[in-house]
Amino acid sequence: MDLQYFLSWKVALLLLLTPCGLQCMSVHILNEEIVHVIPGSSLVLKAEIGHGPLEEVSVVTWERESELWTGHDRVTLATCPGKSFTCGGTRPNVHVNMERQVTTLQINGFSGADSGVYTVTVTDQKGVKTFAGCIVRKYEAVHHVSVSINVSHSSLVCGEAWGTEPHFSWLHERVAITQTVGIVSKDGTTLFVNKTPICGHFTCMVSNKLGYSSATYTAAPCETEGRGTTVAVLCAVLLLLCGGVLAFLLWRRHRLSTRGERLQEHIDDTF
Repeated sequence: MDLQYFLSWKVALLLLLTPCGLQCMSVHILNEEIVHVIPGSSLVLKAEIGHGPLEEVSVVTWERESELWTGHDRVTLATCPGKSFTCGGTRPNVHVNMERQVTTLQINGFSGADSGVYTVTVTDQKGVKTFAGCIVRKYEAVHHVSVSINVSHSSLVCGEAWGTEPHFSWLHERVAITQTVGIVSKDGTTLFVNKTPICGHFTCMVSNKLGYSSATYTAAPCETEGRGTTVAVLCAVLLLLCGGVLAFLLWRRHRLSTRGERLQEHIDDTF
């Protein structure tokens, strides 16, 4: 009897000293820290709720406010009260459901006004609140692409204003960059040019899920490789043609003169 009494007190002491033991409520949003949503599509946020056997979820609430954290523009999107978890959205395009220990918020027809900090709050049977949040922003198209040159480092730098998830690629004279022309940095924003001097048209293309935009840096025209050889060959061909024409004309003149002399001799013999 004394041993059971001692063990029961030991278990109670462990529960008191363990803040996240059997009596700890937790909530975690499964999405990334910053979520970007294409306008017109659906925002879906999932949160996982964890609790011990001595805890019960009383209310789950989804809210949104601006990234400025003013606290004056907080909007309640949906509330799931009681054990039934019958969730009610504040707008027709807001839907929330509970499946076991996961709550899902879905907003259809996402717009820029839906951007902000989203918070899910879980309240237990004692009124203790636990919350988690994430930032949601509108997926932006690519804007204002520009290319600048760094002469001292023989490099070209591509910049873009505020597009979401921009992907950079380079072209030289409308052809993909080769190692002969230059080397592109890992993030794609910088092209280290190997050609000396820098010449031709360099185009930076920036794209994402909503489209692309580009900008071009124009240097002095490049001299075509083998241009001297080509010119020499053309000159040789022209000389051969001119020589051939001249030889033909001389041959024809000689033939005509010889023919004339024979004709004159034939006439003299006749008379």
